[in-house]
Amino acid sequence: MREKMTKGDRKRTLDFGASPKAGFTLIELILVMAILTIAVSITAPALSNFFHGRTLDSEARRVLALTRQGQSRAISEGLPMDLWVDTAQAQYGLEADSSFEETDPKSVSFDLDKDVQVQTVNVDPNAPLTTSTEPPATVESSSTAPTTSRHASLPRIRFLPDGSISELSPQLLRLTGRDGTSLEVALGRSRLNYEIRAAKN
Repeated sequence: MREKMTKGDRKRTLDFGASPKAGFTLIELILVMAILTIAVSITAPALSNFFHGRTLDSEARRVLALTRQGQSRAISEGLPMDLWVDTAQAQYGLEADSSFEETDPKSVSFDLDKDVQVQTVNVDPNAPLTTSTEPPATVESSSTAPTTSRHASLPRIRFLPDGSISELSPQLLRLTGRDGTSLEVALGRSRLNYEIRAAKN
């Protein structure tokens, strides 16, 4: 037979089976915080370099996309397009030649990321880096009339209406991150377009 439990018996059973509330002591919390601080201090430089590398890669891809847009617009609109680079103001952009259109509603300009620097390299592979402010010659070929640019004093890549790239255009644009890593948006071997490649040391 089952014996009936009184209220007192139940209370004693519950009190006996109850466990104290679980929690962290102050020392345990301090130890956890110390471990987290050490872990963050070790991984922070690696994470920082990772994000800086992503910034450089993103900027190089944006410049490359702008070269393709310029070439596409030159063909579709039948106008020379200039991708200009202002190293002093850390800006670059794309616009139609101003001798054909006084204002270009499709012109775009971008601010270079503060952690990235850009340099233009002359057509001659052995020539030093240049950020010359002297305007380049305007004669492109025997079949093309001389043209002008709103940014004539700046280095610029010129896309001609037939889709070709002017021989006076820089061979490459070198983008350098804060950590010294570089990427190049360089003229391909076919000289028909630009491509991204790692900078040669």
